[in-house]
Amino acid sequence: FCSSGKLLSMKKNSAQRQIAEIFDEHDHRACFRGSMGSLQKHCFENNLKLTPLRKKIFEFLLKDHQPLGAYQILDLLRASGFSSTPPIAYRVLDFLIEQGFVHKIKRLNAFVACSYPGNAHSPAFMICRKCEKVAEIDGKKSGINLKKAAPLNFMIEEAIIEVVGLCTLCTTSKEKNAN
Repeated sequence: FCSSGKLLSMKKNSAQRQIAEIFDEHDHRACFRGSMGSLQKHCFENNLKLTPLRKKIFEFLLKDHQPLGAYQILDLLRASGFSSTPPIAYRVLDFLIEQGFVHKIKRLNAFVACSYPGNAHSPAFMICRKCEKVAEIDGKKSGINLKKAAPLNFMIEEAIIEVVGLCTLCTTSKEKNAN
């Protein structure tokens, strides 16, 4: 997503602004280049192989801020001339998830590029039910504190929060269509 290319500057912005950047117009070429650069740097610094298939799948996930299902990814791989068997795609997705560059959106049974790569976190997602764009917000900035909510005899290791609603663009278009 866009914020990975501008990670330091976005930490200074509010969560509301981050969501707006994903749902509103922005310089997508810059965010795409920044995210790809982050993945390349991470792989180089950690002596991990960035195979053409890993790179291509990550490119697909960055393309339009749309989450993609595994079979959509397989279709895109096939159209791009890559091997497109489910085990191969899932291995790449597992790698990208393990390295902190991709999340699985359970509600949509789809995958999305991480907005905060390289940071261990429990993500929260805003999902537009109409256009299905997904915006990730940092739990610290959202004010969600699950540690306070956890019972004393239970330690939360991971939580993924998915909030469904309408983005401003879809709300605006819905209002225009009603008139």
